[in-house]
Amino acid sequence: MTLPALRDILEEYQLVEAEDRYRLLIDLGEQLEPMNDALKTDATKVRGCSASVWVYPTEDEGRLTFVADSNAAITKGVVALVLTAVQGKPAAEIAVMDISQALAPFELGKHLSANRTQGIPNMMALIRTTAERLATA
Repeated sequence: MTLPALRDILEEYQLVEAEDRYRLLIDLGEQLEPMNDALKTDATKVRGCSASVWVYPTEDEGRLTFVADSNAAITKGVVALVLTAVQGKPAAEIAVMDISQALAPFELGKHLSANRTQGIPNMMALIRTTAERLATA
């Protein structure tokens, strides 16, 4: 299943009440492609998250696609939101992209507890590091 465009998610996110944003994130997380349990390893685990989060990159003709999962529904939605910003883009583009700026309009820190957002910078760093490595390969 393909995730909606980031701008479409933002439009809906801004239209709903604060408490309904949790449901929107949960629904978004449910749209992630399933991640094979064999990929959920220590090497793919994002450090610093209060929930378990795994991110696995694949590359096809210079474009990166990420498979990811979390054991917490809202966190999985945040993971899907982050992936929406980078999915299918060239590694070189992701390597210089400010992912946090792309997600700034969602004001996640304002609407979610610190526990739910503490691992996001680590996930973004993992994605950028992967993109940098593949862009220079």
